[in-house]
Amino acid sequence: MNRHRRAPDSTQELLLTLGRLVDQAMENIRLQQARAELGMALQRHMLPSALPDFPGVRLAARYSPSQDGLAVGGDFYDAFPMSDGVAGMAIGDVQGHGVEAAAFMGEARASLRALASVTRDPGQVLTSANDLLISLGTDLFTTCCLLSYEPRTGDLAIARAGHVPMVWGSDSGESGVSLDSGGVPLGVLPGQNYPVVHRRLTEPGYLVLVTDGVVEGPVYPIEEGLAEVARLAGAGRGAAPDILASRVIRVADRTGHDDDAAVLVVRHDGPPTAR
Repeated sequence: MNRHRRAPDSTQELLLTLGRLVDQAMENIRLQQARAELGMALQRHMLPSALPDFPGVRLAARYSPSQDGLAVGGDFYDAFPMSDGVAGMAIGDVQGHGVEAAAFMGEARASLRALASVTRDPGQVLTSANDLLISLGTDLFTTCCLLSYEPRTGDLAIARAGHVPMVWGSDSGESGVSLDSGGVPLGVLPGQNYPVVHRRLTEPGYLVLVTDGVVEGPVYPIEEGLAEVARLAGAGRGAAPDILASRVIRVADRTGHDDDAAVLVVRHDGPPTAR
């Protein structure tokens, strides 16, 4: 027997197999990038191109995408007139990533706008939006915080659906986190009621709405993030809302967040008696 007989040379076959695997991997990357680009384009289209003005109220928003460029999220913010001309402001965070999350974000935002046109009660809006989103038959859900504000009286109403609490700050330097009770996220359980907390704003200041990507991350507990946003809101001292929004969105850089981050700042002048 020839002990020096060589086994069949498989080097070329191995290289061909590796080549095919590389081609498949590159194709998967191209498909994933295409889906991410589609999701980002859809997300940009779904977010408002401009925020409205209300008497005695100015608004500003900031958005920071996920540090993973392929993980398109469903964070959203919006502002719109509610029934009787009351100012409505909303922020939310859709569970999941990708094209589906971006599309669901658009459906949630449209639902809130439509329902807010017939009532000024943020709890009723969330209740109806919850049932409407469930009727769509998807597996997705979204958190949300919805405010209604009457500039003539300073009356503020807050309703939350599993979302990060609102932060407030006044021009006198006071600030805090509105740790009010809320309900479950929208799109999970039918027939939910969302409690509404009423406050009266008696002096000029800020209301700050954020998604969890701003205040929470692997190296940053949410309590610390909310405290930092409250500190910034209390130190605003009349600064334009876009300046405060830029300061708040930078908090997300400390969290090591792997999620999208969105900020909506409401600068209010208080009721006429406070101006």
